[in-house]
Amino acid sequence: MERDTFTEILAREGFKEVVTVTREPGGFLEMHMHPFEAKALILSGDLCLQTGDEDQCYRTGQVFHLPAGKPHSEQYGLEGVTYLVGRR
Repeated sequence: MERDTFTEILAREGFKEVVTVTREPGGFLEMHMHPFEAKALILSGDLCLQTGDEDQCYRTGQVFHLPAGKPHSEQYGLEGVTYLVGRR
């Protein structure tokens, strides 16, 4: 998906806060949760999310969605990851 298309989708779905996040190569975040819903487009690199017993990896051009309060951990690829995320 292209950045402009994704930004339009976020606006249409009511995501008012949109930020770009960059994470370090090979980095990770232990299990945590956010008080906001997040919908993100991977701009470069890759990211693997673990939620419960499920692992899902996302690469450039793919979108992931996390509901508010959903426990998850994050693992970043060898090149790190940059993603555009809408929060509500």
